[in-house]
Amino acid sequence: MSELPDWMYAPRDDGWYADDLDHLPQAPRHTELIDGALVFMMSPQRWWHGEVVDYLKTALRAQVPEGVRVGREMSIKLDKRNRPEPDLLVVRAVFEGRRTQFTPEEVLLVIEVVSPESAHRDRTVKVRKYAEAGIPHYWIVEEEDEGRAAVHAFELEQATSSYAPAGIFRGVLERPVPFPISIDLARAAD
Repeated sequence: MSELPDWMYAPRDDGWYADDLDHLPQAPRHTELIDGALVFMMSPQRWWHGEVVDYLKTALRAQVPEGVRVGREMSIKLDKRNRPEPDLLVVRAVFEGRRTQFTPEEVLLVIEVVSPESAHRDRTVKVRKYAEAGIPHYWIVEEEDEGRAAVHAFELEQATSSYAPAGIFRGVLERPVPFPISIDLARAAD
């Protein structure tokens, strides 16, 4: 086993901080910070995953109200030691070309399209972290039989700071929040 490059060693005993990611140009694309540890997306992305992300981004962009934007693969600074990078996020923010992260207060919806290597984080770790940060809506997109997409939608329960299931959608996804949304999921990976 070869020695790790210097940049991979945490700069302090309690690990990495969210703002450290902006100063790691050597890190692979899509590096996340979870509980002060760097998480690298080293597995090759599957074609299905990319197609679904592209389709959902386009479908949502066509429906967002004024002042709301859809972003792809932008991180959210949840707190000092957590900065995940969801596949898609819907934010209330002004476009700033050099921006590298959003705050939870700006985020209306986070979408994770599950990959084999991210399945555990998407279904358990991120569900808890996004909820605790106060992000009102979370979707987990799963691949089902014959490449069909199913969306598991969650809404934040303010009293408990946890997500409540809002439905599993196949075929057509229709949601009234965070704004009226209608998406033909059957076309997600055509």
